[in-house]
Amino acid sequence: MKRLFTVFALCLLLLTSRGAAALTADKYTAKSAIVMERTSGRVLFALNERQKLPMASTTKIVTALTVIENCDLSQKVTVPKEACGVEGSSVYLKEGEVLTVEQLLYGLMLRSGNDCAVALAVHCGGSAENFCRLMKETAQKYGCKDSSFRNPHGLPAEGHYTTAWDLAKITCAALDNQVFAKIVSSRRAAFENRSFVNKNKLLFSFEGCDGVKTGYTKKAGRCLVASATRQGMQLVAVALNCAPMYEECARMLENAFAKYSLKTVLPANKLCGAVYRNGKPTYYYCTQPFRYPLAQGEKPTVKVTLQEDVQRAEVFLEGKKVYSAPLQAR
Repeated sequence: MKRLFTVFALCLLLLTSRGAAALTADKYTAKSAIVMERTSGRVLFALNERQKLPMASTTKIVTALTVIENCDLSQKVTVPKEACGVEGSSVYLKEGEVLTVEQLLYGLMLRSGNDCAVALAVHCGGSAENFCRLMKETAQKYGCKDSSFRNPHGLPAEGHYTTAWDLAKITCAALDNQVFAKIVSSRRAAFENRSFVNKNKLLFSFEGCDGVKTGYTKKAGRCLVASATRQGMQLVAVALNCAPMYEECARMLENAFAKYSLKTVLPANKLCGAVYRNGKPTYYYCTQPFRYPLAQGEKPTVKVTLQEDVQRAEVFLEGKKVYSAPLQAR
């Protein structure tokens, strides 16, 4: 009997240890991570998403968006001396070399050229220092409050940091820009004097991947912001200080795609109600469609307010307001 109990105990221990190993393997190793749906901003997964951390070359997402919003892509840039020989990843620009803003943006986002970052910063802001102020304005404009920039490339610097939440938020905004979206989704780009192959391995291996940026420094660790679109839903995943950054971003995206789908909660031109004045009806419509990522079993509720001074449709999920828009009278 004692022997039988011992065998049973050993089997139980073996099963328990296997279960623990499986549980450990299923955990994420990223110091901070998030998955966000682009159009709604809904967070579908989060891990220490508000922790301030260095972000290496994912900084260049903000750099690129700032340049695109402030410069003409066809403008010619004469490479300044300070852009040559910048440490880290480079496309080996030469002083006096002339490229367009567009070419430098491809070198920035596909090859992570730190020299491209400096050349663009000097061209756009007059100096790298002034350009960092523009980067801050860009980030704040899109609701990012926990980011600070000391350079345009992401090399280690005191006071240079962001959060996974801020990085996802600014990336969602950047992907609304067609120029940015085209650049970061490009696997390759060729010009008369330069050609680039994108470093983002997920673009070549993950179904639906359409961006956006890799990063690495010893201080920040391996960092990745990845986007992917399936069945009309675009997700942005961020992993900061994560050795298996490709694998974990891919797993985060796969899990989110499996759990959530983009549903139309309010269709365009939906009749939401009518108000009678002097016996005549005034009809109110929701003119813009509202779509939201929902898991199976989630059921949002719609509240319509039709008052003399307020005509509005609001959407709630589990008691939290997720959408609000004025209605149009017809």
